[in-house]
Amino acid sequence: MLTLNQIPGPLAFLGLLIASNVFMTFAWYAHLKNLASAPWWMAVLVSWFIALFEYTLQVPANRIGFEHFSLGQLKIAQEVITLGVFIPFAVLYMDEPLKLDYLWAGLCLLGAVYFMFRG
Repeated sequence: MLTLNQIPGPLAFLGLLIASNVFMTFAWYAHLKNLASAPWWMAVLVSWFIALFEYTLQVPANRIGFEHFSLGQLKIAQEVITLGVFIPFAVLYMDEPLKLDYLWAGLCLLGAVYFMFRG
């Protein structure tokens, strides 16, 4: 069986961060659809419960990533992954329309990636 220690650091970082962002996106936004009629405090409790799983992935992801990347690079990677997870969530789960604005935002993030990861 493959363990986390056998996966190259940058790949483990990306995989954990992607999984973390799936939980984070559901914690932050799914209550708008699923708990819209529930009291806000119930949405908070459910979101915190989901966020617990997000943190169990995000903290090791950043610890692994910090061995290979700078703090700024970790943050920009997080933002790119967040948008990459958010767009399918918004379109497929929340039934939002797919907009060109997502493309423009992604292009802006690619500029940020360039500046953070160059030489």
